[in-house]
Order: sequence, then structure tokens, then C-alpha cells
Amino acid sequence: MSQGTAVALGAVAGITIFLGLPVARMRGLSKGIQGFLNAFATGILIFILWDILSHASGPVETALVGVRTHAGVEPFVAMALIFALGIGAGLLGLVYFNRAIFGRLKHADHTPSPRSLSLAIATGLGLHNLSEGLAIGQSARAGAIAFVGVLVAGFALHNITEGFGIAAPMTMEPKPASWGFLGLAGLIGGGPTFIGTWIGYLASSNYFYVAFLAVAAGALLYVVNELFHVGRRLSTPISFAWGLLFGFLTAYATDLVLTLAS
Repeated sequence: MSQGTAVALGAVAGITIFLGLPVARMRGLSKGIQGFLNAFATGILIFILWDILSHASGPVETALVGVRTHAGVEPFVAMALIFALGIGAGLLGLVYFNRAIFGRLKHADHTPSPRSLSLAIATGLGLHNLSEGLAIGQSARAGAIAFVGVLVAGFALHNITEGFGIAAPMTMEPKPASWGFLGLAGLIGGGPTFIGTWIGYLASSNYFYVAFLAVAAGALLYVVNELFHVGRRLSTPISFAWGLLFGFLTAYATDLVLTLAS
């Protein structure tokens, strides 16, 4: 498979994130519905965080097994350090970035504005999708054409739910989000799939893979914490619980489809 074809397929996998974004323009919603949508996004992100950490820890654990088989301790130390630094960079980087750039958009009760929260979610998901692009690019370079098709279809389905995750906080804004803003959020969240495919086709490295996933995990830790804060402010515990459950199970179901297909 040529590099151009692989990159085009990566773009297809990422562009479906836009399908979930129009939810952001819904208005006149009760607090219960707002709480449900916020929790639905939270549930999706909790599953993605769990999925990211599972994949990122795989190479670290493999390197640890290598220590027992006399492969040397250096690969494990390097992997573990990249994992820890990546999570720290994603978490603390987003904290300081949002404080510097979006601090003025916070509400009086010190919760982030829906706009800044949506962009933070898009940033975390974009880092996650960068790693998905790496998987597509590396598989295409190896000539696993059928597997590439499965990855693209699965990631495209998964990205639709990620679009809902980005859009949900915007339903709490007084005015509908502009299409320009939604386009920007979609590019931040879905565009890295395209970039990751290009990088993955050119080079294959477990160190890069772990680094991207760890940074994404750190960023999503920050975002999930902020979404829980918003949920508490809405004071709709029953709606929040149901939304959290449905969001997690929806993301899990799309992951099962990908697993079954592959």
C-alpha cells in the first residue's frame, strides 16, 4: 500500500469525529439532560483512558519481562520513564496551558467554560488519535492491507463517539457553538489521526507509541476530573449516573466491534 493511500485512509478514520459535533448546537435542554450528556461524555472518556493505559503499559510490561530473560534492564527503565514523563506532561501541560490560555473563560465558580472544556477534550482525544494513526501507518507499511481496513473502520466508528464527547459540554453554553468553532475542535480531535498515519508509515517505534499514549492519558486525566466537577455543579446525580453508564458502555461496544472484526 502506498503512503498516499495509507494517509488518505487515516484521514477517513479521523474525519468521522465531525459526525458527533452537531450535538453541541442543541439548546433548551433541562439540567437533567445537560447532566446526562456531560456524564455520557465522561463515560466515553473514562473508557478511552482505561484503553489507552492498557495499551501503553503493554510495551512497558514486555520490557520488564525482558529483564527476567536477561535482555537487559535499560529498555525497561527507558519505557517506564517515558510512560511516567508522558503522563506528567499530558496532565500538567494541559493544566498550565488551560490556565494561561483559557483562564479568562472560567465561570465565576472557577469551573472551566464549556468552550475551554471542549477544546481540552479535543486536545486529549487528538493525542489519542495520533497513536491510532500510528497503528494504521505501521500496518500499511507492513503490507497488512486487510488489517488496515479493519483498523480504519473500527477507528472511524470509535471517533463518532469521541465527537459526542467533545460536543457535550457545549450544550451548556447560552448561545450555540459556531460552525467555525466546531470545525476547529474537530480538526484538533480528528486531524492527528491523519498525522499519525503519516508518521507511522515512515517510522515504527515502541518508544514513540508509548510516549504518545502516555501524554494522551495524562491529558484525559485532567479532562475527566474537570467533567466530574461540571457534573457536581449541575447537581443531577441520577442523570449523571445513567449518562456515565451509557457513555462507558457505548465506547466499550465500539471497541468490541473493532476487536471482533480484527
